[in-house]
Amino acid sequence: MGDTAAGWLQVTALVAALGLSYRPLGDLLAHVLTTERHWRVERLVYRAGGVNGDVDQPWPVYLRGLLAFGLVSVLFLYAFLRLQDHLLLSLGHQPVPADLAFNTAASFVTNTNWQAYAGESTMGHLVQMAGLAVQNFVSAAVGIAVVAALIRGFTRQRTQQVGNFWADLTRLVLRVLLPIAFVFALVLVAAGVIQNLHGAHDLATVAGGHQSLPGGPVASQETIKELGTNGGGFFNANSAHPFENPRGLTNLIEIYLMLVIPFALPRTFGTMVGDQRQGYAVVAVMVVLWAASVALVTANELHRISSPAGHAAGAMLEGKETRFGIWSSALFAVSTTLTSCGAADSAHDSYTPGGGGMTIFNMMLGEVAPGGTGSGLYGMLILAVVAVFVAGLMVGRTPEYLGKKLRGREMRYASLYLLTTPALVLVGAGLAMALPGERAAMLNPGPHGFSEVLYALTSAANNNGSAFAGLSADTVWYNTVLGVVMLLGRFLPMVFVLALAGSLAGQQRVPVTAGTLPTHRPQFVGLLTGVILIVVGLTYFPALALGPLAEGLR
Repeated sequence: MGDTAAGWLQVTALVAALGLSYRPLGDLLAHVLTTERHWRVERLVYRAGGVNGDVDQPWPVYLRGLLAFGLVSVLFLYAFLRLQDHLLLSLGHQPVPADLAFNTAASFVTNTNWQAYAGESTMGHLVQMAGLAVQNFVSAAVGIAVVAALIRGFTRQRTQQVGNFWADLTRLVLRVLLPIAFVFALVLVAAGVIQNLHGAHDLATVAGGHQSLPGGPVASQETIKELGTNGGGFFNANSAHPFENPRGLTNLIEIYLMLVIPFALPRTFGTMVGDQRQGYAVVAVMVVLWAASVALVTANELHRISSPAGHAAGAMLEGKETRFGIWSSALFAVSTTLTSCGAADSAHDSYTPGGGGMTIFNMMLGEVAPGGTGSGLYGMLILAVVAVFVAGLMVGRTPEYLGKKLRGREMRYASLYLLTTPALVLVGAGLAMALPGERAAMLNPGPHGFSEVLYALTSAANNNGSAFAGLSADTVWYNTVLGVVMLLGRFLPMVFVLALAGSLAGQQRVPVTAGTLPTHRPQFVGLLTGVILIVVGLTYFPALALGPLAEGLR
């Protein structure tokens, strides 16, 4: 009873904190993305990069800037990792192997932060700070920049201009991500998260042995890892490590940081389109899906179906973070798999078939409830376009969303967006299961082993980064394939989103008539929720049936 009361208390506190942040943070983001004034430091950044922050860009130019920035970031981070032994604060670590360096560079640039290595025994402090943490900031800003371009597509008329990528990127980092990360880094330090430049300390244990305790700039990286829905841990144990997440308060703060920007962005959307009711409808769908997932995962873990002996021995706690209990572990697992974050404070591989299957399903939803920083909202808006199109088919009327007609061109872009990630997941999983050497990387046989592979490909394609730990993924094949999947899963959907933004911006706004579908009412919230569940269910159900569903029925 005490655990239940504590669980409800932390959920209530989290919802209250997110509710209080919704309006001010959403309005701040809207101001940053719409103001024409540049700070002096921003102009210095533009000058250093040789770009003009005052020029509005057509969507192909915006896209080229984004892709060029991604390419340079991958090459820079790859070189950083390969030359680690020549850098300051390397702590004696050797260069990262080529396949692992590629995988890690692709992972952090794409906001995935999949880690096939142990951070404390692989990376030096400078690589962690100047390589990985920097990408945590800019990759998060890139996601918000893309959704800003899509929103401008709805608000502008007869133009191809969707904003300035370099201005959006710079402003989001300097005005939003850096200040919030700085404040919460201090909060985490005060709560017990370490922050120093020390190497490992050898300490004598009470049993007469020796233990090596690593140090490092953990709090600063921990904050942006959660705030930017990145997820990469400074240590191999990620947010289960007491130096990263020492107590229940820090656990709740980290969950809040994962959710706060994605849940605030619908307010930004409503402000930029001039109708807050649209933002409320979108955030309502996000809340419904998030709350349902929290309830289902928590219920599965609390009422675990196992052998009577195992249940009596406390099998419900297998893989959970025992410092925080089932409620906190489940809340963290749901939030991280619904936000493309990938941080973990418990072992998802040890969850029940229902609980573990739900974490996979959360990622298969496209991580739209509330999703990653930016990527969650633009994924939700793509699904809203599909929902409006379906409603138009029902009544035989050309569908319209926010005053823009959804013609064949717009629906092709939306369809390609929706098909990209499932294709990467299912083709990748099929290849892994067809190759004997890659099947051997599964440490568990049968449906659970397949679930491990399915989770890995789903995590990579959706740029999540969490994993079922029973898969030996640090091989040349997995490092290479998952790296390619992460890059395609990040940048191909962005191509279609920006193309859709340009197509919408080129249209003339059509007036609202009696036949226009209201997209701010509860009926539309229900329609959009149904479309999300049906589209995902039809796409992934066969794969889920072979993995977690089959395991749960055994």
